[in-house]
Amino acid sequence: MFITKGLVTTDKAGKYLVQLCKHFAHKVDVDLRETSADVAFPMGPCTITATEDGLIFQGQSESDIGLEKMKGVIIIHLDKFAWREVPIEYRWEDSTA
Repeated sequence: MFITKGLVTTDKAGKYLVQLCKHFAHKVDVDLRETSADVAFPMGPCTITATEDGLIFQGQSESDIGLEKMKGVIIIHLDKFAWREVPIEYRWEDSTA
């Protein structure tokens, strides 16, 4: 199992959590709660958490390619929704379990 944890610093984390999840829900199952969500991407599950100062992404996939695709989907969409904050700094930590 391949695992990633990503962090993006923003003061609009709650807003972006809702935007991302509403968008992703058009294609995949999303369980949106007040400050977090579980997203069932085809390449594997991802939990997104909004904090006071950013978004945390915790995803897993059966392959490293799946993990890279997941990160790519997140980056493309968050860059689109947070265009006023571009360039956004993404910090990813990948591991295996």
